[in-house]
Amino acid sequence: MARKDHQSLDRIDRNILAILAEEGRISWRDLSDKISLSLTPTLRRIKRLEDDGFIVGYSARLDEARLGGQMSVFVSVTLDKQSEDALEVFERHVSTAPEVMSCFLMAGGEDYLLRVVADDLASYQAFMTGVLTRIPGVARIHSSFALKSVIQRSTPPLK
Repeated sequence: MARKDHQSLDRIDRNILAILAEEGRISWRDLSDKISLSLTPTLRRIKRLEDDGFIVGYSARLDEARLGGQMSVFVSVTLDKQSEDALEVFERHVSTAPEVMSCFLMAGGEDYLLRVVADDLASYQAFMTGVLTRIPGVARIHSSFALKSVIQRSTPPLK
């Protein structure tokens, strides 16, 4: 029987998820030791968490600043219309832009909120004029520049 919602997770499942979110390269043996469970049941739980979609992949956290993302810019975008086709066109274009780290469809005043990384003001300007302003249907762009990162979590609260 597949478990599908977070309420079905027990304390051990939540512990596994929290450890993997922080230490994605931990060995299965070390993980089983940390959660005080033998290796075979630990592996069964990991497999179930993967099958149920709680674990969707494994990756390394990269240092954005060292890789050319010195600045985070939060960009609010308003489209001239909010039809399904207009939303699809915008999403298709921004999904191919490597500078866009995240994109959210919003309710309220703006249609989208993006987090964009750039080396400096000149590279952000090149992104804005070379990519964003060329997407059909973009009516307004508002940029806010982050001064520093205070918190960046890699996992939601595990209740």
